[in-house]
Amino acid sequence: MQFPISKTKTEGKERTFNLTDPVERNEYFHYKADEEIDKLKDYVRENSFIVYLLGKKNSGKGTYSKMFAEIINPERIDHFSVGDMIRAVSKDIQDPEKKIGIEDYLKKEYRGWVPAEDLIRAIEARDTKTLLPTELILALVKREIAKRPKKTIFIDGFPREMDQVSYSLFFRDLIGFRNDQDVLAFIDVPTNVIEERIKWRRICPICNTSRSIKLLPTAKIGYDEAAKEFYLICDNSKCSGYGSQKLGPKEGDELGIAPLKDRLELDQKLMEKAMTLYGIPKVYLRNALPADTAKDYVDDYELTPEFDYTWNGKAVTVNQKPWTVKDDEGITSHSLMAAPVVVSLIKQLSKVLGL
Repeated sequence: MQFPISKTKTEGKERTFNLTDPVERNEYFHYKADEEIDKLKDYVRENSFIVYLLGKKNSGKGTYSKMFAEIINPERIDHFSVGDMIRAVSKDIQDPEKKIGIEDYLKKEYRGWVPAEDLIRAIEARDTKTLLPTELILALVKREIAKRPKKTIFIDGFPREMDQVSYSLFFRDLIGFRNDQDVLAFIDVPTNVIEERIKWRRICPICNTSRSIKLLPTAKIGYDEAAKEFYLICDNSKCSGYGSQKLGPKEGDELGIAPLKDRLELDQKLMEKAMTLYGIPKVYLRNALPADTAKDYVDDYELTPEFDYTWNGKAVTVNQKPWTVKDDEGITSHSLMAAPVVVSLIKQLSKVLGL
């Protein structure tokens, strides 16, 4: 897929921002899209809309939507993941009182061919490879939306199967009580980006802080002379291992995307199917740009940096350069930081909402 390229480069302006710093990132958003931000802030005070986020697993759907909410209005904008929703329901039905409440809700709102009692048992016995009926997912998504009256909602992971595409497009009519504008937001992330994010991820075993030794290091880097390898040291000030605990790989991360192959292929098909549909506005977000033209569209600091390290026998030196990957067409590309992708989201949503 080749999505349109959104230009965030500011011609003739020298200001740069540290996009990992929340204060500077906020200034960056207003610098790049102040007019659209003001319009969206005014809009969500009195109105709401629903965005269906479609992208490969680990493509940044949660990151982009939460960053959007942070800059526009976190009190009026919510994000929820269908996967997290199902896991929460699985946990809730272990509580007898909550289980009765969910069962009563399904008896009232669910429409399908499986009794509510059987659905509860299916959730209880569910493993990650067992598909729950689409009609059940619809009822549970409706339940989540009902918890968020008058809020703009970013829905992550719905549709999650091919037969749910048409359902999602008419969901506002199916649920009856919301007449919001709905929008499809497609996120194009090269598979190699997802692979490297997984393989280079490092986790603190105490506080579960997640970083990347290649893409998002901690403030302090260590070097193991015996193993001849660099490692990250936890910089979460609330962690008991702050300044000393070594971050390590998560079990299974060494496999990269291999365990996700089927899911990634299905996510691709879902996007391709949904892109052919008419009658719903679409937003296209790109995570990577061709390396030979990237600087025509974005400023240098908007490119994702890649980090490597050198050891002089006494201290670690941190080096960085723009991260280069091959996209799904084999084109040498630079990955973008999350913030410029969100600028594109802000500008495109402002346009499709007619602001």
